[in-house]
Amino acid sequence: MPSKKLDLTMETLKKIQNNCHKATFLIEKKLIGRITLREKIELKIHLFGCGICRTYQKQTIKISQMVRRLFSDSANSEKHLDDTFKKDLQDRIENELDKN
Repeated sequence: MPSKKLDLTMETLKKIQNNCHKATFLIEKKLIGRITLREKIELKIHLFGCGICRTYQKQTIKISQMVRRLFSDSANSEKHLDDTFKKDLQDRIENELDKN
């Protein structure tokens, strides 16, 4: 019969493995700063068993790189949205807000 400590460890591992919400939080936290050793281990365990979160992590990293590149390029050159695009975007936002 397994010991109580071993059961608790297996239960903890199952919770980590099945917690996508926490994994996505840790992925985001890792991108903007540092995560603890415990968080790194929990994330690795989760990502080992969850293809959806692995895909989310890859996409998040790619989006983050693209945004950084966009802002660094924007700092080097003046870019402006044309007035028609701004008006269309504002209308779309207002329409979405009116739905709620």
